[in-house]
Amino acid sequence: MTKTEVLRKYFGHKAFRGGQEQLADRILSGGDCLGVMPTGAGKSVCFQVPALMLPGTTIVISPLISLMQDQVNALVQNGIEAACINSAITSEEYFAVCGMAQQGRLKLLYVAPERLETEGFAGLCSELEIPLVAVDEAHCVSHWGQDFRPSYLKIQRFVEELRRRPVVAAFTATATETVKRDIVELLGLRDPLVLTTGFDRPNLSFEVRTPTQPDVELLDILKEHTGSAIVYCSTRRNVEKVADLLQRNEIRAGAYHAGMSKEERARVQNDFIYDRLDVIAATNAFGMGIDKSNVSLVVHYNMPKDIESYYQEAGRAGRDGEPARCILFYRYEDVKLAEYMINAGHEEIQLSEQEREELIRRDKARLRKMQGYANTTTCLRRYILNYFGEHTDKDCGNCGNCLADFETVDITLEAQKILSCIFRLKQRRFPLGKLRVSQILLGSKDKKLLEWGLSSLSTYGIMNGEDRFRLRDIIEYLETQDYFTTDNPKNVCVLLPKADDFIKSNGRILMKFRKQAKKPVVVNEKARYNTETPHSNPELFERLRGLRRKLAGELHVPPYVVFTDASLWSMCALLPKTQDEFLAVSGVGTRKAQQFGKVFVEEITSYLNART
Repeated sequence: MTKTEVLRKYFGHKAFRGGQEQLADRILSGGDCLGVMPTGAGKSVCFQVPALMLPGTTIVISPLISLMQDQVNALVQNGIEAACINSAITSEEYFAVCGMAQQGRLKLLYVAPERLETEGFAGLCSELEIPLVAVDEAHCVSHWGQDFRPSYLKIQRFVEELRRRPVVAAFTATATETVKRDIVELLGLRDPLVLTTGFDRPNLSFEVRTPTQPDVELLDILKEHTGSAIVYCSTRRNVEKVADLLQRNEIRAGAYHAGMSKEERARVQNDFIYDRLDVIAATNAFGMGIDKSNVSLVVHYNMPKDIESYYQEAGRAGRDGEPARCILFYRYEDVKLAEYMINAGHEEIQLSEQEREELIRRDKARLRKMQGYANTTTCLRRYILNYFGEHTDKDCGNCGNCLADFETVDITLEAQKILSCIFRLKQRRFPLGKLRVSQILLGSKDKKLLEWGLSSLSTYGIMNGEDRFRLRDIIEYLETQDYFTTDNPKNVCVLLPKADDFIKSNGRILMKFRKQAKKPVVVNEKARYNTETPHSNPELFERLRGLRRKLAGELHVPPYVVFTDASLWSMCALLPKTQDEFLAVSGVGTRKAQQFGKVFVEEITSYLNART
């Protein structure tokens, strides 16, 4: 079979998406490659299609058990011989998998990087023909990446010790130029094709909110939402609090964080994957590799430390290509928490003091970019794409900022007062952070300020009566516009040359403010109805969802493993009445048509007959 025939038969797709074919061709021609593709762009297909065409067993190195199990479940349902080896399987299951591999009955074998140096696994691999080693989440090999895992450093040695060196293909969703170089070097890629596809996810709509009552706002969002959602929190305490809040308000929600037992985490994750929970409140310990395709909302209750993490986590929405919302809550307390976590971080890896200081400096620079995203009044999608080097001048027209109503305000006087306060503190040799600066300007009676004698500053109380939230926004804006910085070990405000130029030139500073609360981003329901034909029907969609849920229960697999929501919408659009017509549905391959075609066609026919 050709690669296109493999794609159609096993995955139900008529054509490759951007970058997939080039990477597959590189692997099939015997060359190494690095694919940088956004979440939901179909990285797995790039190595799964070649794995089915090459002789022997492809080894896939994956960081999390959940990722392996999800992908293996989906492959098996597509009629592909695949299995995984991880700490969650029993010894009997382990030996059964090894036996299948030795008999040549496995095309793909998923393993964790920790498994590579075990004697038993090395012995197994010495008996196998291994044409390809695929490394998922490859950025984990670099300590300059946001998810460094020392176990990934074992991969190059594993590859070199195999009887015959296989093709090595690495994949990641986000990687800076530095991280790309690390991946190539530390995985030992030989003259690789390095392909970065577009980072844009057109089906995602982005929004930033600055709630004064985050719990109330979160409940409002979730009560109007239908479908699966993830709420990300920065701390375990917030995860527990949010999960309790949702449960008390009759929302089917669970909590997930690293402080829970392995069994508890597995139970909650499975309940979410199998649609027994609608919402999961989690730290970033949850999500890498979670292949639940029908998540249509991701809310960040706390702001992450960098845009790489935010885009990766937000990108867990809309993996099926359907419209989805990504909402970020932004509060100044999140910045302080992020700064604390950065200063306390990097203890788990061996670094020189100079390397650690450089990592902290880099992390703080990334945090400033994340703050810039939270504070920008320009198109949010454009901000993200520009950050990743995909420069565009076009607004998306569907993010919270594009849909908001702004007014431009002259903040020259406020800026003069703020920058003057920072300057007066420098004169006193008593630099402070942004919160203290705002307290001085507002004339706070804070005990520390009074003990330090700062009430005698000429700028003390000169903005008394100003709304503190508005003042905070202006201070944040001035930092993002490089009038001052807090990018230093103590996070104190330090004036930059642009501030001096502003004072000397008697210039003006304009800032956009929202006239009213942000309009919620309304998902275009028509976009959910596959556009191949206008005859889609949400009532039929619900019937097909019910059938999918029943079949998934019988097979003991997550519903989306049977069919994704996108496939169900495609059925609603095409209304197939025969097995051949069912094969035209998006995401339906030969195996799934044989296994499920009859019952789904009968359900569609029954629905149509009832309407006539």
